[in-house]
Amino acid sequence: MNTKTLSHMIKASYSSLSPGQKKAAEFFMEHADEAVLLTAFQVGRKVGVSETTVIRLAYALGFSGYSQMQDLVRKDWLAGKQQAAGEEYPSSENDDEESLFRRVIDQERKILRQLLDQVNDDEIWKAIDAVIQADRVYVGGFGSSFAAAYWFYYTLKQLRGNVFISGPNGFLPEDVCDLTEHSAAVIFSFPRYRRETFELASYAEKQGSRIIAITDRQLSPVGQMASVTLTTDEHMDSGHHSIASVVSLLEVLIAGIQERDHEKIANRQQKLEILYAEKELFLE
Repeated sequence: MNTKTLSHMIKASYSSLSPGQKKAAEFFMEHADEAVLLTAFQVGRKVGVSETTVIRLAYALGFSGYSQMQDLVRKDWLAGKQQAAGEEYPSSENDDEESLFRRVIDQERKILRQLLDQVNDDEIWKAIDAVIQADRVYVGGFGSSFAAAYWFYYTLKQLRGNVFISGPNGFLPEDVCDLTEHSAAVIFSFPRYRRETFELASYAEKQGSRIIAITDRQLSPVGQMASVTLTTDEHMDSGHHSIASVVSLLEVLIAGIQERDHEKIANRQQKLEILYAEKELFLE
């Protein structure tokens, strides 16, 4: 896992960038394949800002100049290309169905490999600590994002108490009114981004709660508002979002929580097992 990517650097400084710098930053994140070959002047012309604005973006992100920033862009881009090249498989013209299944599985494999490269260890541990330390955890996910949100909610509820979840179409004021500066809101948001996601994040922000975003890119609407933003298939060209990458990321979070809070978790699970046995919930 990389310790620092351009995406994370841009996310960390995004709110302090000028409007022109933000345009340039978004170009580097969304069109890295073009940016690797362009001068600062050419990037500026592409996005409608001056060459000076692009150079100032590099300074604002902590680089010594534009060339150093572009070196990182090239490094990230080459790593992605090498990874993709190593996973290409010859297609079969005579077996369309097998080729279709292979393409889908290969795409998931590429996404998972990229997930390993792009996830920042420090950000993961920040999210884990925020969930462990929170007095209550509110999980939000709307529309298609609700499925992953519910999986995380159900799994986390086995490990700790005071875990709550939104509905697939919204959240009740009564469910979030007790959020405080000691709480955490874990918010899932994937295209197309739902308005309810922004409303929930705005409320959690007003309450001073830590916002952990699980989303597809650092600069998604909720990603910009979050204390910690964890992305899944950022920069992948795909017609749909991969649920496999989301669940894999959540598995990492759950494993970290189990690692750091194992004593409390063991006590809770003992109590749960007694209740399960009394109610005869399971066949075996």
